[in-house]
Amino acid sequence: MDKPANTSLDIHPIIRKRWSPRTFADKPVEKEKIQRIFEAARWAPSSFNEQPWRFMVGHQGDATWGKLHECMVEFNQLWAGKAPVLILAIGNTKSIKGGENAVYQYDVGQSMSYITFQLEEEGLVAHQMGGFSREKAAELFSIPEDHAPLVMMAIGYHGELEDLNPDFRDMEKAPRERKPLSELVFADKFGNPAEM
Repeated sequence: MDKPANTSLDIHPIIRKRWSPRTFADKPVEKEKIQRIFEAARWAPSSFNEQPWRFMVGHQGDATWGKLHECMVEFNQLWAGKAPVLILAIGNTKSIKGGENAVYQYDVGQSMSYITFQLEEEGLVAHQMGGFSREKAAELFSIPEDHAPLVMMAIGYHGELEDLNPDFRDMEKAPRERKPLSELVFADKFGNPAEM
């Protein structure tokens, strides 16, 4: 099921096509594709080139996947349990220059965007989620105190709507919506729409 964005302006096809389905086909993701998505993340921009992103990756059936699934809230477990690949993005909170890295979350977010765009190029889909226990993830994966679990992602090939739990089907079919640019881009003072 395709749900291209109804954009007000022409944008890159990968960005227009990307959305976050909850349906995954019962098909493993090739190792080479997983390697390429992390290679894309490796080349994301970062402040002072610190590259604060770290990832846990699990494939359905292995121990890492099981731990990642265990960390999710029940709502996400219900649909993400069919995803062949699960990822946990972790950020290094410390700067190599000493002290806190004030922008580590921003940088990790950029690496996840690069993953997202590479996934689309590979013919895969992904759904990112914040609904998981960061404390449980830190415990299960022995994540150091100066690193923070930030977000999870379910990855795979797009599945069929009929294979999705009926409780989620309406969400899956719902139209994609975004706020207008006038509510997002300002000039002169906050809240004053920029003339573009």
